[in-house]
Amino acid sequence: MLKCPECAAVLDVDEDEVEEGEILNCPECEVELEVVQINPVHLNVISDEAEAEEEEEESEEGADEDKEEKEEKEEEQAEDEEEE
Repeated sequence: MLKCPECAAVLDVDEDEVEEGEILNCPECEVELEVVQINPVHLNVISDEAEAEEEEEESEEGADEDKEEKEEKEEEQAEDEEEE
């Protein structure tokens, strides 16, 4: 029987079927839990801060890609104007 470390709700998961690194969701408090150990099973709460940092990194990467695409288009336009 697994319990959420955040709210102590019983999780409907078979301890024998979880794998290390697996992400579970608590049905009560809706927090994400990572299986960090399997014998015995130990769960860690995945903090919202960690998720926010990941999302921020992804958005920064996307912004960098957008900036590169914009620069490439500007270079192409400059080349086209030179040819005319």
